[in-house]
Amino acid sequence: MGQVIVRNLDDEVVTALKSRAKRHGQSLEQELRDILTAAARPRPEERLALAKQVAAMTPGPLPASSTDLIRADRDSR
Repeated sequence: MGQVIVRNLDDEVVTALKSRAKRHGQSLEQELRDILTAAARPRPEERLALAKQVAAMTPGPLPASSTDLIRADRDSR
């Protein structure tokens, strides 16, 4: 597991984070882990953009259903 050190945080920020951790019944360290983990996840619009990029790399239209795929495979034999 990696480690990160954040220097020069305002005292008000640290106090607010400690209060938040206390409200959630966990340590400051765990609260920060949760915040950073959530921040690192892609947002829905980022996921959509990635899906569009992948779709743009896909050659031609895909069949509408698995039935079409199976039929095309059988017809090719």
